[in-house]
Formats: sequence, structure tokens, C-alpha cells
Amino acid sequence: MRVKLVILLTAFLFFALCAGAQNACTTLGQNPATAFPVCGTSVFSQTTVPNCGGKRIPGPCATTDSLTDTNPFWYKFTCFSPGTLGFLIKPDDLGDDYDWQLFDITGHDPNDVYTDKTLFVSCNWSGNTGLTGASSAGRSLNNCAGTSYPTFSSMPTLKLNHNYLLLVSHFTKFKPGQAGYQLSFGGGTASITDTIQPALKSLSSSCDATKIYIKLNKKMKCSSLAADGSDFLISPAVVQINSAVSFCNGFDMDSVELNLNGRLPVGNYTISVKTGTDGNTLFDNCGRNIPVGNSLPLNILPLAPTPMDSLVPVKCAPQSLQLIFRKNILCNSVAPDGSDFAVDGPSPVSVVSATTNCINNVTKTITLNLSSPTVNGGTYRIILKTGNDGNTIIDECSEQTPVGSALNFNVQDTVSADFSYQILQGCKQDTVQFTHNGKHQVNQWLWQLDYNGTSNLQNPATYFNSFGTKQIILSVSNGFCSDTVSKNIILDNTLKAAFETNNTLCPEDTAVFKNTSIGNIVSYDWNFQNGNFSTDENPSPQKYPVLLAEKNYPVTLVVKNNLGCYDTAINNIRVLKSCYIAVPNAFTPNGDGLNDFLYPLNAFKADNLQFKVYNRLGQLVFQSKDWTQKWDGTVKGDPQDAGIYVWTLEYILRDTGKHIFMKGSTVLIR
Repeated sequence: MRVKLVILLTAFLFFALCAGAQNACTTLGQNPATAFPVCGTSVFSQTTVPNCGGKRIPGPCATTDSLTDTNPFWYKFTCFSPGTLGFLIKPDDLGDDYDWQLFDITGHDPNDVYTDKTLFVSCNWSGNTGLTGASSAGRSLNNCAGTSYPTFSSMPTLKLNHNYLLLVSHFTKFKPGQAGYQLSFGGGTASITDTIQPALKSLSSSCDATKIYIKLNKKMKCSSLAADGSDFLISPAVVQINSAVSFCNGFDMDSVELNLNGRLPVGNYTISVKTGTDGNTLFDNCGRNIPVGNSLPLNILPLAPTPMDSLVPVKCAPQSLQLIFRKNILCNSVAPDGSDFAVDGPSPVSVVSATTNCINNVTKTITLNLSSPTVNGGTYRIILKTGNDGNTIIDECSEQTPVGSALNFNVQDTVSADFSYQILQGCKQDTVQFTHNGKHQVNQWLWQLDYNGTSNLQNPATYFNSFGTKQIILSVSNGFCSDTVSKNIILDNTLKAAFETNNTLCPEDTAVFKNTSIGNIVSYDWNFQNGNFSTDENPSPQKYPVLLAEKNYPVTLVVKNNLGCYDTAINNIRVLKSCYIAVPNAFTPNGDGLNDFLYPLNAFKADNLQFKVYNRLGQLVFQSKDWTQKWDGTVKGDPQDAGIYVWTLEYILRDTGKHIFMKGSTVLIR
């Protein structure tokens, strides 16, 4: 067994010192673009594996930067039924180390496997030799370098109609000779076998009718095409087929060109498939032949100008129009300034330029760029005229489309989602009625009514039981154009009665009131519960009688807004019988609820308070900066002995700002 990490480092140094040791891959199948097409029933036997490769392969392994397509072969396939993929790589020499990695290249160039990490599906770069692949015995989708990794990965899941590339890498690259392997597919639930019967798909001819272009309905093997064109028959046989040319990309093709010994006269013909001089018709990658007799009609028309055939469906407020033609148009016949075309309709439209997508100086599309978006609905026409280049447009058969050729298209009005609303205010709930004018054939509405959900009505109403700012979003469409508008509406009839006051009063204090009510308030009604009332927004201070016991006074404020709604706030004012600060001369911490604690009484107006208690030895047993924190006669939970304790009390009297210091003693009675 070899440890692949060591080999990878060795390989890295080898490449660095001997840059020419790895050769470019030139054998068919050894590059992503020329991968073997796979039929799920096939077994691939590679008798030798040429030395080449060395391009880095991105993947999930920690050693990814050192992994390369060493001595590769590539295989391509499509998923025709989703499920799991199982396969087996069996080295001819079981002492060889084969690795593999699977890519999903749907919508990508095959060579993107070297740069795009997102194409990765699964892999096995185990350092062990022998059989490898993906099977039910695998426990992980991704097995990286090192002998601790098994050679079988779990089966990856394939997606319907996705295209895949499988890299098989012969890592034993320094071994003399390159023994091959067998690759077979099976064991999974996915199908990579195309069940569509091979057939002709479409026919066309060159301008001079000396060539016939055949489009096949699927990829077929290039090797199945007879070069003399004997796989095909023209009926009636007014000309003969001289040769057939395949448009191959690696191993397979989907197009064939037939070269004739003369020009086909105008008329109707049939192109049929027959057994060629090579003993077969064309066959697909699973070896299934196009049936003998499979045929399509071919109509050779007199040469005629190519009309403006169709228009890519326009979107809302188009500022460009894309024309489609049946035949290729010569790119140099299209005036870049768009002067070959004019557009008329319900509103003025100017063509400012024309762009083409040219390949070999021909194109089947011309894009007209307009001076401004077309926002008014109706029927418009694209009209062909002689451009500043002295002609209209000319097709690949040198036929000029005549001046005045026209193509109609329809545009619908743009729409606006702007809306109006009316607020019907209430005391506990507001009603909001929304209105959209429905202009320009709007037939779809989607309202998002803040936290009240959605509505598809043109003019909905909703109810809000909380006030403030609400976000309303409306999206509208006429099936062609759409628009969205967002507005914040303010429900400003919040009404809340509230006030602040000094909630605890000493006998000589005055209560001061600060009104904090909110809303469109038109009246205030105060009841101070001391016999006084007020209708002022901010009333004058109030005095409360001195009593023999403390008392609570529930002060009320009732407010009224412009809608006739009311709200009430109540704050209790506690009036004390005394605010004289004193420390008791004795306390009995026996838990009977009477005189159980030692603390400075009535210290309501004591700021920066410091209260300390000492035992007879002068040891501090209790201290507090909060007069409501009381000594219970214990230290760390241990009851202290009965006897005399000394205390000190200092504070700043709030009313005068005077610093007060007091000292005395208290008897702890047990």
C-alpha cells in the first residue's frame, strides 16, 4: 500500500523540477471536451492508459491543490431517470491505483471542471489499490487521499436531465507500462441509458441546393457514418450523393452534411435512411440503428427574399426588439445605425441602432435598439427600408428583402400601482379604505397590509387595532406590465393618559405633576384626591394633610382627544406620617415580625447614605448604602451575641444639601 499524500508531494516536486515530464493529452477521451459518450449498458475496456495530464482538479479534499488529472480518461452521460449512480472500475493489474471524480456540467463548458468548484459531485482519491467505484458498500460520498480511506464511495444521486462527466485517473504514473482497466455501470437506481429511438430530426439545403444538411434527434457515433453518403437515399433520384461529412465533437455527432453531384431542382423530395456500404445505418451510443426507411420531406423552393419571420415576444415597455429570420442574414448588410428599419404605432418610436450576433459573417437575429421605452399600448409595425448603407437586408443566398416588408407586434400600456386611501379613525380601532384606479387594463392586485396580511381585491378595507406607522405595498399587473408601490400611512390617533409625580411624600412636601400624555388631546381632568381638581395640562403642585398614619392618595388624570375618545391614568401618592431619620436604640431579631431589624428609619431624603454597625470589639459587622437594607443581627448567617452595638450614620439631606453625621448605640436583645 502507498500513502497518496506522500505521492502527491513527490508528484508536486516532480512537476516543479521536470516540467516536461507530463505530456498534453491528445488521445480521444483524455480531455473533457472529447469524453467517451456513455450508454448505461456498455462496458468500457481501456487496454492502455497513455501518460499525460497534470491539470489541477478542484474538489473537497484537503489535498485538492495537489490533485491532478493524472493519466485521465473522461466519460460523459445524461441522467434520463433520477436516482443513485453505481459503477465499478476494475484495474487489469490489481496493484494499480485508480481514482475518480464526478462532475455535474449542466449548462457549462466541459473544461470548466478545472476551475469551477461548484461542479463537484463526489470522488474517491484513496491511496489504496485494486477495485474502486461507487456502490452500496460505500460509507461516504467523498474519499480523499490516504490509505485510511476505502476505495469505494457511496453512490451519488443524479438529477433528471443533468449532464455529467466522470474522470478516471490512473495514479500509478511512475510504474513502467500502463495497464488498463474496465469500467462498468450498475447497482444504482438512476438510468443513464437514453431510450429514445434514433431518427432524423430535420432537413435543410444550401442556397444553391448542392448540399443537404441533416439534423439528428440525438447524438450518434461518428464511426457509424459511411463517408460516401451511402447511408442516405434521395427520392426522386434526380441527383446523386457524392459524400457525407459528420460534424464530430470527439466520438459523436448530431449533424451530417450531404454533398450532391449537382443542384436539386425546385420541387419536393424525400431523404431516407438505408444500410450504407459500411453495413449499417447510423447508430447511437448504445448501438441502436436508425431504422431503414426512416425519412423526412425536403422542399426545395425557388430563391426568394427572406422575410422578417418573427419577433421574440416583447416585454413591458420594451426598448429593444429582437427579430428572428428563417435564413441567415449577411451581417455586413445590416446598417449599424438601424437605418434599415422604422417603427410606427400609437406613439412615436425611433430606431437608434441595430446589433447582430454574427458567426462567420451571418446571423439569424437582429436586435433593434429604440430611443426610449415603448409605454403606450397598441399595435406597432417594424417596416424595412433602404438604410444608409444603400440596401435593406440581404440573406446568405444574396437575396435582398424588399423595401416595405413589415412585421406587426403588440404592446400593452404600462401600469401604475399608485393608490389612495381614506382613514376612518376610531377610539380603539381605525378603518382604512384603499383605492386603486384600475387604469390600463390592470386585472391583478396584491396588497400587503402591514401585519394585517394580504388582499387580492382592487379596493380593500382593513382594520388596525394599534396605531402608528403602517407599511402598505401594492403590486399590480395587466398580464403584460406590472408595477409596485410602497407607502407608509400614519394612524396618529393614539391616545394615552400618563403623568409622573413624586410618589412618596413627607408631611411637609409638595407633590409636583409632569403630564406625559400623548395624542390629539383637547381636555384634561385631574382629581388629586385631596379635595382639589384641575383642567390644566400641567397643574400646580399639591399639598396633602399631615396624618397620624401614612396614607395612599390615588391621583387620576382623564384625557379626551378630538374624536371624543377617553383614557385614564392613575398614580398612587404615598404620604408618610414622618420623615424624621432615626436609628432605634434596641431591636429583637427573633422573627416575630416586630422590631426584627436594625436600620435608619424614614431615610427617604437621605442621599449618599452610609450606615455601619460595630460590635463591642470595634469589628464591623454590617454596612449599607441603602437605608432599606436592614441588619438582621447575623454575620455571614451566624447570629451575633446579645448586647450593645455601636452604629454610625452619615448622609446628605436632600432638601438642604447639608452633610449629616450621627453616631449612637443599639441593644441587640435575644
